[in-house]
Amino acid sequence: MARYVQDVTLNKPDDFVAFIVNDYLQKNKFAMADWKGEPAYRAGDGMLEGFKYLKWSYEGGVFHLEAWLQGTAGGEWDLEGVVGAMMKKPYKKSLEQLLDALHQEIPAQNAAADQNSAAQPNPQPIPVRTVDNTGAATATLVLGILSIPVGLLLPLVGIIIGGVGISQARMGLGSSKANLAKAGKILSIIGICVSALIWLLNIILTVALL
Repeated sequence: MARYVQDVTLNKPDDFVAFIVNDYLQKNKFAMADWKGEPAYRAGDGMLEGFKYLKWSYEGGVFHLEAWLQGTAGGEWDLEGVVGAMMKKPYKKSLEQLLDALHQEIPAQNAAADQNSAAQPNPQPIPVRTVDNTGAATATLVLGILSIPVGLLLPLVGIIIGGVGISQARMGLGSSKANLAKAGKILSIIGICVSALIWLLNIILTVALL
């Protein structure tokens, strides 16, 4: 088994941890799935960006996290190493942002807020910082723009760049810069289509000249 595994002592309320993690899962389009008979959250697709998997639990103040990618042969890839680095790096970075959000200090309500809460049947929730993948949104736009001219010159590289752009878009669409991610995703798809077309034309021309 090759996984990114973290056991972090938080000693935070259960509802706080559940809120932060569920917010992360929703923003990154994770859904409950099955991994070889093992329940786990999954995001991504099997064509362009690959599948990302995640499991978590929280017990006794300790947060347990497991994350991995589906490898090319159907096995598990951890989030280290050169192979698949363009997929591993952004996923690992997003998990580090999740852990950072979990480590934040929970703001304490002041005395006035406590009095107001006591007088109201539904007290106001305490605001906390959640994961905001604005970096992924920006990266999506940059990769989407690059995928088109690169695809015209180096089709295979253009497809790879476009695929990574789509992977970044999945995270960026849940951020405060979702519009950038959406534009970048469209450009990445165009880049992949252009790259595939150029690649096909090169094959046709090569065969025609033989």
